[in-house]
Amino acid sequence: MRVVSLVPSLTEAVAVSAPGVLVGVTDWCTHPAGLDAARIGGTKNPSTERILALAPDLVIANEEENRAPDLDALRAAGAEVLVTEIRTLPQALSELERVLAACGADPRPGWLEEAERAWAALPVPDRRGTAVVPVWRRPWMVLGRDTFAGDLLARLGVDHVHATHPERYPRVPLEELRAVAPDLVVLPDEPYRFTAEDGPDAFPGLPCALVSGRHLTWYGPSLAEAPGVLGAALAAALR
Repeated sequence: MRVVSLVPSLTEAVAVSAPGVLVGVTDWCTHPAGLDAARIGGTKNPSTERILALAPDLVIANEEENRAPDLDALRAAGAEVLVTEIRTLPQALSELERVLAACGADPRPGWLEEAERAWAALPVPDRRGTAVVPVWRRPWMVLGRDTFAGDLLARLGVDHVHATHPERYPRVPLEELRAVAPDLVVLPDEPYRFTAEDGPDAFPGLPCALVSGRHLTWYGPSLAEAPGVLGAALAAALR
């Protein structure tokens, strides 16, 4: 089996569950460390020539992370492309199972069962809070409707205020974000790398939680530890 992955989180999931099948990955595929596979460009600008030269049996992609014209070009050239759609935790778990089965992972990986148990064991939050969740700066963009990250936060007791916005990642002026006066501002370190020096400065007087983007936005082995990691970061910011 020869697989090319166009999604960093799927790359990690396949690499640890079906070692040796990945022959190509994106430049943004950072996990697991030391991955031995050809680099085929970015998630938004992969080289179809490089991908096809690897003669993959399967290319795995995501409808949000990857562009339809690139996937159409691969299909037109004869490549089999499996496209995932992941906007909730249950979707993530079922799509991961589908991808891993297609890549020949057998038996079902233990980390997937650990992730299911970890999220199922979450207690009902004592109270719910509201949050603004920027994912980019210059211009400011935030989580909107139907996002995987938003679903994870909701399960942890944090409802982001733009969850009903018509767009999934709307651009919202900073003044409007401040005016909402949320209980919390959640600042992940990807896709924009928010840090203690770059992010909280824009929201004076509001608690800010700097969180791991890998635990908030990736669907893969990190899901098993995400409830604990994210929960601790959110609780610390709200103290």
